[in-house]
Amino acid sequence: MFKNIKNDLPASVVVFFVALPLCLGIALASGAPLFSGVIAGIIGGIVVGALSGSKIGVSGPAAGLAAIVLTAIGTLGGYENFLVAVVLGGIIQIIFGILKAGVIGYYFPSSVIKGMLTGIGIIIILKQIPHFFGYDPDPEGDFAFFQVDGKNTFGEILDTVNNISPGATLIAIIGLSVLLLWDKILSKKGKFFQIIQGPLVAVVLGIVYFVLTKDNEVLEISAKHLVSVPIPEDTASFLAQFSFPNFKAITNPQVWITGFTIALVASLETLLCVEATDKLDPEKNVTPTNRELLAQGTGNIISGLIGGLPITQVIVRSSANIQSGGKTKLAAIIHGFLLLISVILIPTLLNKIPLSVLAAILFIVGFKLAKPALFVKMFKLGWKQFVPFIATVLGIVFTDLLIGIALGLAVGIVVILLKNYQNSHFLHIEDKSNGKHKIKMTLAEEVTFFNKGAILKELDSLPVDTYLELNILNTRYLDNDIIEILEDFSIKAKDRNIDIKLVSKRGVVENPSSYIEFFNERPKSDISLS
Repeated sequence: MFKNIKNDLPASVVVFFVALPLCLGIALASGAPLFSGVIAGIIGGIVVGALSGSKIGVSGPAAGLAAIVLTAIGTLGGYENFLVAVVLGGIIQIIFGILKAGVIGYYFPSSVIKGMLTGIGIIIILKQIPHFFGYDPDPEGDFAFFQVDGKNTFGEILDTVNNISPGATLIAIIGLSVLLLWDKILSKKGKFFQIIQGPLVAVVLGIVYFVLTKDNEVLEISAKHLVSVPIPEDTASFLAQFSFPNFKAITNPQVWITGFTIALVASLETLLCVEATDKLDPEKNVTPTNRELLAQGTGNIISGLIGGLPITQVIVRSSANIQSGGKTKLAAIIHGFLLLISVILIPTLLNKIPLSVLAAILFIVGFKLAKPALFVKMFKLGWKQFVPFIATVLGIVFTDLLIGIALGLAVGIVVILLKNYQNSHFLHIEDKSNGKHKIKMTLAEEVTFFNKGAILKELDSLPVDTYLELNILNTRYLDNDIIEILEDFSIKAKDRNIDIKLVSKRGVVENPSSYIEFFNERPKSDISLS
């Protein structure tokens, strides 16, 4: 594991800088104690990182659960009661893993997963624009279109025009310039520039800038535009930041409902992220999904027991890890230890980091997820790939992650149905012979009720005086709905002087008297019936 430390250590530092404001922001958006987000980040890095089978996935508090947490804390009567639901959610996730429910992640189309990555990239950029210019009414980590401050993504951007902070904007531009210089030029100049990552340099410059300009009325950065980690006065006050579940609330049915909701949503987000992360991975590792559910469940149990938010694998942190060159799970684990050590030893220093510099880092992460070239590539693949892709992107940008994915999946299913409709059979029309049209219809390998419309339309359009050859030699599965269509058509065929020749592995049958009897009598090895 340690042979890749030269890659994993710099990557873990970048992930740490990305994760820290998101941990705090998601806690704020969830209506939970600020430190609860940091706890979830630490457990997600150290515990889940160690147990997971993913080499480059990073876990922590999830923006997609913020609305659930916010509602549940009020419904359940306090944060300590909510923590019981987090623990129960973790137990249920472990049960999901034992039951091998991780296979669900493989049933999402590639176009939807690519749309998810692109949509998240766009929403990262849009959400960071206000922070880049020093306008922070909406907390970091609120990725929904309709925000917790009552505004929406684009309304927030418009309001930024009248609330630009010169100091925050200046250091953000400097930070972004450093990041681009490092990424495009300096990283290719030598090992030093590969080990010392651009984001670390940008953050250090941000801290130096804050210290040097704090007495300058024009260029200073106000406290509200800095990272805000709780600062304990001593060991006792640090330990007091941990909360513990009130297990007396376990008899409340709402606690169980919330626990199951957390397990379901967290598992789905994790499986989607695993699938997306594996696609981004340059080495194309395949993450064992059932093991991932076991790891996430264990992480949520521990996080709930010590006062942390629910945990999932998170694409923002995972993609930052990949883009920064992370090779093994060590990067995720080290990032967890960096969170732990920093909030204990240097919280005052952390609180001098401008959010606008972190916004510049996230700009790069977002752009690499949503490159314009990907839109062109998906368009060239044809509408069957492009439509679910663009539906997912728009759904994520204008609603939230889960609704966007559900929309993309729904569109993908419609595309599949249309594809099945079109690919049920092949039709070959020959010239008239002996006074009849000769038409050969070859059915597909698998014909289901999805194909009813296409086949029914084709049969009804056959002209009078037709000789139809129905070829099922290569058909392995034939739905009973199709057999009933053929049975009904045989009656119409007599009235329209249509002769039917059925070609199968058992031979050729002219005008079968009953298709239902014919297919039901066929050997099981010949064709599979519904």
